[in-house]
Amino acid sequence: MNAPPVALSRQPGLVGLLARKGVHYGWVVAGVTFLTMLATAGAVGAPGILIGPLQGEFGWATADISSAFAVRLVLFGLMGPFAAAFMNRFGVRRVAGFALALNAAGILGSLAMTQLWQLLLLWGVVVGFGTGLTAMVLGATVATRWFVHRRGLVMGLLTASTATGQLVFLPLLAQLTESVGWRGALVFVLAILALTAVVVLLLMRDAPADVGLMPYGATEPPVTVARPATLRAMLASPLLALREASGSTTFWVLFASFFVCGASTNGLIQTHFVPLCGDFGLSAVTAAGMLAAIGVFDFLGTVGSGWLSDRFDSRRLLFWYYGLRGLSLIYLPFTDFSFGQLSVFAVFYGLDWVATVPPTVKLTADRFGPRANLVFGWVFAGHQLGAAVAAYGAGFSRTFYATYLPAFFVAGLLCVVIALVVVGVREGRVAPAAVPPG
Repeated sequence: MNAPPVALSRQPGLVGLLARKGVHYGWVVAGVTFLTMLATAGAVGAPGILIGPLQGEFGWATADISSAFAVRLVLFGLMGPFAAAFMNRFGVRRVAGFALALNAAGILGSLAMTQLWQLLLLWGVVVGFGTGLTAMVLGATVATRWFVHRRGLVMGLLTASTATGQLVFLPLLAQLTESVGWRGALVFVLAILALTAVVVLLLMRDAPADVGLMPYGATEPPVTVARPATLRAMLASPLLALREASGSTTFWVLFASFFVCGASTNGLIQTHFVPLCGDFGLSAVTAAGMLAAIGVFDFLGTVGSGWLSDRFDSRRLLFWYYGLRGLSLIYLPFTDFSFGQLSVFAVFYGLDWVATVPPTVKLTADRFGPRANLVFGWVFAGHQLGAAVAAYGAGFSRTFYATYLPAFFVAGLLCVVIALVVVGVREGRVAPAAVPPG
């Protein structure tokens, strides 16, 4: 982790101390980003243990609860490109701190909710906006700004924070829900969010140039897009990036692949796996433990994917990731939901959960250059639209057909189809559009 040669006298405090020890400050920023995305995973994953308690306390139908969580997933995704614009305009530290505060406000308000519309407002809208500001776009922005070498590995580590958050939070949240109620579990999430906000304010920095550094592994200053001078220009920048990218077939293939990715992960498994297991007689704690096991294998798979994407063709990697995920989802309905057969599913599905992110980020960065974080924001919007469709669709299936299983077959088949499509992504770079005047 050697830092590039720089003038140490221009480096303040901790940055200079680390540089003298040969450690680039980008690794600190990556660590803070990991913690931020991990804490956000607690807010993102909490709905998986809330459906049963909310049904029991308020008598709300699965489809109605799923509607609120689907709104959260839509906003979680649609905020992506605008989150990138906010980071470009106001800086990563401010945006991350504000997002953590917004998540905390939505969760705090939900402790006193009694009506379905309050769930829609607090978990659908407020938490949707908050989690959207600290979604994969945050990791992509940090990885592309702070790293040239090891970019794939860093993106793998940051993406894996979602799995780590699931590993750390879900079994504990399930146990807290059973012992002290769902409100007590959410108080724990609030404490984690508050601690993370303090760390962000103390250690996060917006870009290497802010502390007198170049990106890790860079030999010359990076090409940057000018910061929008006005609010109007800032809000227009994601739309201009979309207009630029929409002429590329590569963009639409990546968008479609991430739609399927979201439909087969966040929207389906993260939201409905626990109640699905409940239909087959497993307790919420046991199901959350299996989801945590998926998180363990996902951590290994995603970090490994980052390492592989630095060395191999990203398109071939995506073919294998989507193909294996699809086969594992098709396999799940044929199991008897015993520990052994669910363990087989956890291994194959877990290794592919978000392993798709590092090669997708790499393809986006290689194709769209300085505007990559804005373009990836739109690709990620496809991810969350797919998640929202699956979150509602699976809930609809459970309410009106008394089974989740059709949703798993559909998601599995979509994964197999997109695996065949994604190998056709073309490489090469689109010239960046001009930044609009302020």
